[in-house]
Amino acid sequence: MAEEFSPAVLQLYEKLNREAEEGGYHLNPDRQFTLKLVQGLLTNQERYGYPACPCRITFGEKAKDIDIICPCYYRDADLEEFGTCYCALYVSEDWIKGKIPPKSIPERRPPEFVLTGYSEAPTKQTTATEITTRLSYPVWRCKICGYLCARNEPPGKCPVCKATKDRFERFI
Repeated sequence: MAEEFSPAVLQLYEKLNREAEEGGYHLNPDRQFTLKLVQGLLTNQERYGYPACPCRITFGEKAKDIDIICPCYYRDADLEEFGTCYCALYVSEDWIKGKIPPKSIPERRPPEFVLTGYSEAPTKQTTATEITTRLSYPVWRCKICGYLCARNEPPGKCPVCKATKDRFERFI
């Protein structure tokens, strides 16, 4: 018997599915499984104030969990290598068609985030100081999809993957 899901879960599922397809991604076609993951995202949204991956242990602090807010920083690398992300919410076309067999996905989150707690990730240092001093605006990079934009502040929402402003880093 199929599990009943709240209207909020169904609404978020439809939104995620629409945004995934628009962005060239696919949600897992096992609707019941996917709805349980969406329910977990909503639970984490209510619990922490952000939709942390329901398959990972969170710190409960957005700054410490920013890398595992769905869609997480590791999604695209997992899709490329394994055909599915860590929790199998997002899957590739080849995975759907059975060309890539389902299997466990290793944790890509750095060990210092998983085992010993949060520590600041090292920031990239640019060697192109000369170029950066001539730019009119800073360049911001979406940590989810790599979208770049030059403006005073990052956009409120990434136009490509719909990630929020806090998922951007200053690139240049």
